[in-house]
Amino acid sequence: MHAPRPRPPSPASQALSGIRTALPLMIAMVPIGTVYGAVAVAKGLSVTEALLMSGLVFAGGAQFVAMDMWTHPASAAALGLAALLVNLRHVLMGASMAGKLGRFKPLQRLAAMPFLTDEAWALAERRARDGGRDPAASLTPAWYFGAALSIYATWLAATATGALLGAAIGDPAALGLDFAFPAVFIVLVSGFCKGRGAGAVVLASAAAALLVHWLLPGVWFILAGALAGLAAAALATDEAEGDTVSASIAAGDRA
Repeated sequence: MHAPRPRPPSPASQALSGIRTALPLMIAMVPIGTVYGAVAVAKGLSVTEALLMSGLVFAGGAQFVAMDMWTHPASAAALGLAALLVNLRHVLMGASMAGKLGRFKPLQRLAAMPFLTDEAWALAERRARDGGRDPAASLTPAWYFGAALSIYATWLAATATGALLGAAIGDPAALGLDFAFPAVFIVLVSGFCKGRGAGAVVLASAAAALLVHWLLPGVWFILAGALAGLAAAALATDEAEGDTVSASIAAGDRA
């Protein structure tokens, strides 16, 4: 007699697994969202406006760039261009995810994309990689939305906290909270740096981003870092090709 096959995890248990996996990043996002909320109200936004930006834009990098450029009246064209450049990396992230959503229905794929933040992308990439070795750990819609929506809820809650307590927080840099944002992405990038090629990708992305940041104003350094990382990944001969490409996207965004 054959042993009965183990029953696949239920959608509820998969969603809980996604939440548990995202929990460390959720904790790390709290100071980042709190700083954003405090900065937003300091720039003249109301608590409601700060929450709307977090809810509708949901892109920490773009939101911080927008606050850095914020004036009264705000220049919609300048803010839109800056947000576009900052978020062009989502084209690369979407391309890397395209072949890993085999268990997603078309509508689920569409619903997943607005929540494809850097954190959700990194977690989903690792989940898909682990699922190649263990089908029980495959990337499913329930797991993805458990992780991504919990990150979304955390971002909104942290924004509200920062916006309501902005005056009490004072200067985020004086408290060391400004380092929380790059710290999260150092962790994300390090998780993909496995093998010889990944280190070259990270170095190429960082060097290009720093050089362009020094030479050109604005946020062009983000695009330069991502493109340099992709070029290095294309030349790399590391056997873990997926890891080098993943590292290039993350490193180019945060270099």
